[in-house]
Amino acid sequence: MQLHWWAILGQILIIGAAELWADVGLPIAPLLAALLLETIGNLALGALVQRIRVTDLVIAAVMLVDAVVLTVLLDLTGGAINPFSTLYLVNVVLGAVLLPRRWAWALMLVSLASFGSLFLHESMTSPGHHVTMHLDAQQVLAAHLRGTWVSFALASFFIVYFVRRVARALAEREQELREARTLVDRREKLASLATLAAGAAHELSTPLSTIAVVAKELQRSLGEQVSGEVRDDLQLVREQVGRCREILDRMSANAGEAAGEPMAEISLQGWASAALDNFAERARVTVEHDGASVEASIVGPPRALADTLRGLLKNAVQASGPGLPVTLRFGRTPDRVSVAVIDRGRGMPAEVLARVGEPFFTTKVPGEGMGLGLFLARTLVEQLGGELHITSRPGSGTEARIELPAAGTGERSRT
Repeated sequence: MQLHWWAILGQILIIGAAELWADVGLPIAPLLAALLLETIGNLALGALVQRIRVTDLVIAAVMLVDAVVLTVLLDLTGGAINPFSTLYLVNVVLGAVLLPRRWAWALMLVSLASFGSLFLHESMTSPGHHVTMHLDAQQVLAAHLRGTWVSFALASFFIVYFVRRVARALAEREQELREARTLVDRREKLASLATLAAGAAHELSTPLSTIAVVAKELQRSLGEQVSGEVRDDLQLVREQVGRCREILDRMSANAGEAAGEPMAEISLQGWASAALDNFAERARVTVEHDGASVEASIVGPPRALADTLRGLLKNAVQASGPGLPVTLRFGRTPDRVSVAVIDRGRGMPAEVLARVGEPFFTTKVPGEGMGLGLFLARTLVEQLGGELHITSRPGSGTEARIELPAAGTGERSRT
């Protein structure tokens, strides 16, 4: 449709220029009638596409009509000798980009047949029979060459402009598909993790329980008959068994983080309060906000959101080192809210930052993390229609920023 409007404008300018400055007589009445029909047709097309789904068949039909309309205009303005016959190429190129193979070839054949019909019509009448020429042969040749250059320039402009627009739209679509594939891959990993955790918890619960019971019985039966070192070892066994069970339980719970939890509207202030509740290092967290942002709300599973934010705060505290503060900062735009957790740590180099969020990838010392927190956080945030951004530079600390749709904006994921 945009190409049509540009074409109509170009036709008006060319007809006006030929009438005013060129010594050529054009059939003004038929040309004005053709331009009026083109305008009405494009307006009708605009109304039609609002009510129907634009398919390849619709696009092919419009382009086939365009080839016929161009043929009529060329016939009225000189026939086959008209240098603007190169505009057939615009349709052919766009058809090759937009249409399936059979329709692209069909459009090319129709364009060739339409151009050929100009020669056939001239053989039945006379060359340029609609045009009155008051030029000698040399002037006609010079005018034809100038017109060829103008036609080539216009065809080149339209081809480059519209093909680039189509290519950009296709690139955006490809990017959307890559993001969708990434999301599907992440969900598959999450499902695999849940299955793995559930299976591990089921298979290991019995032997761990047995070890715990035996260690407790040994402690009770031996009493004071053994050295303190042995009693300490037995206590250590019980503690480590308990830790193993705790890890398995946490893996099972976190792998299905929001599963079964109902969605609810929660304010940013309530979200922060839930995350900081029973947080051991709460005194080190500095909350920054303005009145507008803290009163904003989001919609999601409250417990999972609180656990996610608490996990980010825990990471920040561990990265900052003893005694250094951590900043929890709220922000608000008209349709989105953001929560940023900023630490005072050493930061991360680019190669580490590129892997942050991968399952089981962690920079912490063994025993402090399993490398699942950021993976699960990103999965939950994206399921709610938001984004998790991690920015860091060595020596400048790290910022983890969650962006989510504000309540009532209708941007949440339906999954």
